[in-house]
Amino acid sequence: MRRIALLLPLNLLIGTGAMAVEQVEVQALYGGKAMIRIDGVSRTLSAGQTSPEGVRLVEADSTQAVLEVDGVSGVYTPGSSISLDYHKPENIVEQVYADERGMFHGVGSINGRTVEFLLDTGATTVAMNKQQAKSLGVRYRMNGEPATISTASEQVRGYTVKLKSVSLGTIRQRNVEATVIDGDHPGPILLGMSFLDRLSVEKAGRTMTLRQHK
Repeated sequence: MRRIALLLPLNLLIGTGAMAVEQVEVQALYGGKAMIRIDGVSRTLSAGQTSPEGVRLVEADSTQAVLEVDGVSGVYTPGSSISLDYHKPENIVEQVYADERGMFHGVGSINGRTVEFLLDTGATTVAMNKQQAKSLGVRYRMNGEPATISTASEQVRGYTVKLKSVSLGTIRQRNVEATVIDGDHPGPILLGMSFLDRLSVEKAGRTMTLRQHK
């Protein structure tokens, strides 16, 4: 039986997209509208409206906005800073910023299903609780391996599994190791080192830069 470290999260991450502008920031959300700053210019878009720069607001509520960039849709929260480069990069780069608590929230996907992550450099793997695994269709009891997981306060039972795909913004990886805890811990899904260790991660103040080498 394996032993896996699972500590409290240090930071959270927000993903980014790609289009023919350099920077998009989601500033505020209200009543089916979103205030978006595009290359330093603030735009207020209603659902279904496209900015002169080509950013389309698909839909929005009080918590998140769905933006379509160059035909690709993504889910973003207020404070998201989306770095964009229309040139095909040698590396895929995501740059994100800490919230008021010093944490980084991030929207991504597991096996093609949208999730919200919490970046945790103290977690050995991507980690989720059993209810989250079930909602994502992760068949951990059938395909997983029993493991003992060390949290910040105790050791708990769980399973290790392989996820077909995990993405954060434009960064996508396949066959990512994950841990499913047989209980309600953790609250958010933790984006641990089985994903982050494949990247170059730099933190300067309240800014974190992640690079995926192609």
